[in-house]
Amino acid sequence: MFARAVASAVVIVTMATIDGPAAQTANQPPDTMAARVEACTPCHGNKGEGTSDVYFPRLAGKPAGYLYNQLLAFRSGRRKYPPMNYLLEFLPDPYLEAMAEYFASEHPPLPPPAPTEVSKDVLALGETLAISGDAGRNIPACVSCHGPGLTGMQPGIPGLLGLRTAYISAQLGAWRYGTRTAKSPDCMQLVAGHLTEADVTAVSAWLATRPAPANPAPVPKGTYALPFGCGSQPN
Repeated sequence: MFARAVASAVVIVTMATIDGPAAQTANQPPDTMAARVEACTPCHGNKGEGTSDVYFPRLAGKPAGYLYNQLLAFRSGRRKYPPMNYLLEFLPDPYLEAMAEYFASEHPPLPPPAPTEVSKDVLALGETLAISGDAGRNIPACVSCHGPGLTGMQPGIPGLLGLRTAYISAQLGAWRYGTRTAKSPDCMQLVAGHLTEADVTAVSAWLATRPAPANPAPVPKGTYALPFGCGSQPN
């Protein structure tokens, strides 16, 4: 029995010596960005399309420059969420750029509009703020920066479609209270600072009800002029 075991071990070792590199290559996972970002998929979906958790956003199809800015912010701790801070802590800039490009290139369908529990009056306020803003309170319309179709603009302005009410509300709240910041001039912090809690509720609810447009891709850089300077969107 012992002799047979030794003989078998010799055969295995011999085969491993001969075929080792090939066998190792065959057993290794594919070295693709899709394989490398699998740590992202439990929260953000296999293609960045989002999941059932309302606080984790869709990444797919957003401008690569915007995604890269957010990865940098999480890595530096300027945006604070421990799992993201931990995952990105030691990743170099080129790797983050490649991650951003990967998710920007994915285009799974947008989810259907979310049902809402707010009243028609609240939705009407959200629509007014999103489409027209409120000049008397220095609140620009969402469409003036995020585009007429709310699909964003290359390279750094994200689309606002396919996001849940709770996520949008949480991010607007973070801008308002300074727990989320961006490059100076921090245009979103300036805008959100003029919003009331009622405004945030209304805008978040209305945006979450928007259907997918025929073309959900962000428009090219320079398609429209921003109402003011924004550090995350270079001229």
